[in-house]
Amino acid sequence: MYGAQLIHALRARLPGLEFFGVGGDRMREAGCDTVIDAKDLAVVGITEILSHLPKIYGLFDNLISEADRRRPDLAVVIDSPAFNWRVARQMKKRGIPVIYYVAPQFWAWRRGRVKLLRKYVTKALVIFPFEEKFYRERGVDATFVGHPLAELPVPAISREAYAAQHRIDVTKPWITVMPGSRVKEVRMNLPTILQAADQLGPEYAFLLPIAPTLDREFLRTCTVGRTVALVPDALPALHHSRAGIVASGTATVEAAMMGTPFVMVYRVSPLTYLLGKPRIKVPYFAMVNLIAGEKIVPELVQHDFTAANVAAYMRELLPEGDVRARMIAGLAEVRARLKPTATDPRTAADRAAEEILRFLPSGPSVPSVVSANGNPAARIGVQ
Repeated sequence: MYGAQLIHALRARLPGLEFFGVGGDRMREAGCDTVIDAKDLAVVGITEILSHLPKIYGLFDNLISEADRRRPDLAVVIDSPAFNWRVARQMKKRGIPVIYYVAPQFWAWRRGRVKLLRKYVTKALVIFPFEEKFYRERGVDATFVGHPLAELPVPAISREAYAAQHRIDVTKPWITVMPGSRVKEVRMNLPTILQAADQLGPEYAFLLPIAPTLDREFLRTCTVGRTVALVPDALPALHHSRAGIVASGTATVEAAMMGTPFVMVYRVSPLTYLLGKPRIKVPYFAMVNLIAGEKIVPELVQHDFTAANVAAYMRELLPEGDVRARMIAGLAEVRARLKPTATDPRTAADRAAEEILRFLPSGPSVPSVVSANGNPAARIGVQ
């Protein structure tokens, strides 16, 4: 999504740009020649990644070989630090400027890795307000451009039309469940979410948006025997839902943008949790809580993530009352903080594009960009 937004913003300013790299359907639709599909890199966790390493290294080699063949003028890497700092290193060796859009969350853990950005990245474009200060204090040229989701419009489709389109009972309150965007996350999170749905009872309708990195058939098999509506887009589901059960990650920001109260949940393998927990340097897991500087939404992680706990918190959020009102007000504050200024009409992608174009070489030739993440490069490589 972020890569596609950025490509559109760059092309609006310099129509001759060409893009290739790593991406998914949205980036392909925006005009990026995807050398690697982002689905093939969608792995999360410390132990979980080990079995995928040979494949990932093969894809990495293919991307670098393609960059050598096409010789991009600029590389833009988006998120995915374990993969993208290696892309950045190879581009730096070749004298190609590297822009990091959606900089790694090294402030949360592995802070020593900031040195990688200092060494290999020309410019960091950060999407959370506290990140600019963090990176600048550590010698990284960083600029806060705003969050790409901060300008999301409220979906135009009515609740009635959405219900008819996806065969959802419009008379029931809706709960959107978002177990993650990777297969492993779904397998770890969804069963407990569904158990919580059972405890909440049939008076609610449950919606499960299909992440672009997941197959509908996989989710159908995960929900067989359950009354769960599989829907294509998260934002209309969240907007029209009474509340949500949302796995930690970008989906929590999407829920905040829609003003939908939710409970944050997450689980990884026991070994990953054991290895990762001591490295965490921040007080909260949920991004909305980090932005607010206080606990706005409940966090149920690992052993605390039980069906009974989820159902208990949901019963507090679903009816009108102080708990619900406080969360809605807190989410509104988070939305306000994700834009650099309330009066700036530009989107995060607009601001990022203007920063990026400063690093393109001057001259008459059409630039090409490489992207990794599937993220962008003029020839721009985007990863």
